[in-house]
Amino acid sequence: MFATPAYAQTAGAAAGGPEAMLIQFLPLIALVVLFYFLMIRPQQRRLKQHQAMLAAIKRGDTVVLSSGVLGKVVRVEDKEVGVEIATGVTVKVRKGSIAEVTTRGEPAPANDAKV
Repeated sequence: MFATPAYAQTAGAAAGGPEAMLIQFLPLIALVVLFYFLMIRPQQRRLKQHQAMLAAIKRGDTVVLSSGVLGKVVRVEDKEVGVEIATGVTVKVRKGSIAEVTTRGEPAPANDAKV
């Protein structure tokens, strides 16, 4: 007699169907969406900004390397950059090791500008 009401209650709860399963997974789905908007999306935005910064590097820019070394760009190649870290001391570094561009160099004067 004691088992019959308990058995009847569990059978009714299991018959909830797909709606009950959706309600159980809803918090997990909400966590995944929250994780995407708080972690993945901002990281992708920072990566795009960093890639745009690296693509815009030109001669004369003052840069900070990921190691903390400051220098001035003297040569730009496809994947590498020549950085002058002291007078007469130029090192070749990968573009990816540049953490930030602190000062933009002067743009080169146009050839058609007659002064």
